[in-house]
Amino acid sequence: MRRRMEAGRRSAARAGRLRYAIGHIDALDHRRFEHAVRDLMRRDGCTDAVQVGGAGGNGVDVKATDPFGRRWVIQRKHRKDSLKGAAVGTPAPQILNGTGRPIHHGDVIALVTNGRFTANAKDFARSQRLHLVDRNLLTRWAAGSAPLWQLLRAVPPPRRPTPRS
Repeated sequence: MRRRMEAGRRSAARAGRLRYAIGHIDALDHRRFEHAVRDLMRRDGCTDAVQVGGAGGNGVDVKATDPFGRRWVIQRKHRKDSLKGAAVGTPAPQILNGTGRPIHHGDVIALVTNGRFTANAKDFARSQRLHLVDRNLLTRWAAGSAPLWQLLRAVPPPRRPTPRS
């Protein structure tokens, strides 16, 4: 039991030090990018973060619960050519919007890319209270500057009372 507890502490310490340079993220394939997003959520305290992408994901790649009890539903769009590639358009946020709250019961619905979003995608996301994480914000988050909920604007209030609430 002691060995298991110690292994858990070591794993948590490694996760707390997790950092990605944007060049490393660009070099990942789409599946490893899903895992990287999951691992960043774990680093930030979402111990239940899971990668759920694929055929049964219903438009979602990662689900997690933050330390404040908010349920995160995340779709990711990895661009092989990062900023030089095609911008993420409205179909991705529309699909995420259709499943994020009604099917996955998310409090915070986010779309993460190592590229950029079209103006129409930004307008749609704003109208539906979806959070877009573009290359610049991803760079800050992956570098470990702060948890994603501190970098985003207008996230819902915590579900659980905290010492700060």
